[in-house]
Amino acid sequence: MTLDLLKQKQWRIIDQSSVGPHFHALQSFGTDDTLCEAVGSGKSPSTARAWVHHRTIVLGIQDTKLPFLDKGLAYLEEQGFQYIVRNSGGLAVVLDEGVLNLTLVFQEAEKKIDINSGYDAMWECVKEMFADFPVDIEAKEIVGSYCPGSYDLSINGKKFAGISQRRLRNGVAVQIYLCVTGSGSERAGLIQNFYSISKADEQTKFHFPNIEPDVMASLSELLQVELSMADVMFRFLTTLKNNSNHIFAGSLSQEELTFFDAYYKRVIERNEKMLERE
Repeated sequence: MTLDLLKQKQWRIIDQSSVGPHFHALQSFGTDDTLCEAVGSGKSPSTARAWVHHRTIVLGIQDTKLPFLDKGLAYLEEQGFQYIVRNSGGLAVVLDEGVLNLTLVFQEAEKKIDINSGYDAMWECVKEMFADFPVDIEAKEIVGSYCPGSYDLSINGKKFAGISQRRLRNGVAVQIYLCVTGSGSERAGLIQNFYSISKADEQTKFHFPNIEPDVMASLSELLQVELSMADVMFRFLTTLKNNSNHIFAGSLSQEELTFFDAYYKRVIERNEKMLERE
C-alpha cells in the first residue's frame, strides 16, 4: 500500500521553496487545504508541494492552552519569530530558511487510505531521497524532541523531521518538515525556552514535552555534509520521477485559486480565534 501511494501516474510539482520571507505560513495551510479539495475531488492530479517559511513558529491547538502563552509569544517575538496556529495536529515546531517542508497530496477514492499508509509513504520517500548515504532512517517517537510523535524521523536517535496529516473532502495531505541545515539543538532550545516561559511550574490539563535539545539535529549535521535546499529539492524531484510515469511543474489552477480564497480566509479567521485570550 505504501509504495502504491508514492507510485502515481503523474505528479504535479508546486515549488514554493524560494518564494522568500514575505510568503506567510498561513498561506501554506490554505494552499494544502485547497489541494486536498482539488485532488480529492479528482479535479487535479496527485500533487507534491515544497515550501519554506522564514523564522516562524507553528503552534498546535494544544499549545494555545498554555497558562502563560502571552509571555511565551512575547519571547518568540523578542527572538525575531512570528507565530501561527496550524490546522493539523501536533505541537510547536520551528520553521526557518534551513527547514524544507514537503507535502504529498493524494486522492482518497473508493479505496480508503489509512493513516499509517500516509505516514509510511512520506517515510519511504525520505528514505529513498537519501538512499546513497550509509544511514538508517528510523520512524519512531524521539522523547525530548519538540512535537514528538510515532513518526519522528531520526538517524542514530537524533530527530531531523516530523510528519503530520491533513484530511479534507477525500483528499489526504501528508506534510513533513525536514531540518536540512543549521543547528537542530538550537531550534529545540528555542522551543524549550518557549515552554518554560509559557508553562512555568503550573499543572496543566495537557501534557507538554520536556525538550532535550541534544536529541535533535539537522540532516547536514547528521550526514556530515553541507546540504543545500537545491540539493534536497533535486533528491525529492528525482524520487518522485522514479515513482511516476510523468512529473511536471505547475501552480494553482484558476479553479483552485477560487478554492484558495475561501480556505485562506478560513485559516486566517481560525488562527485569530485560536490566539484570542480569555
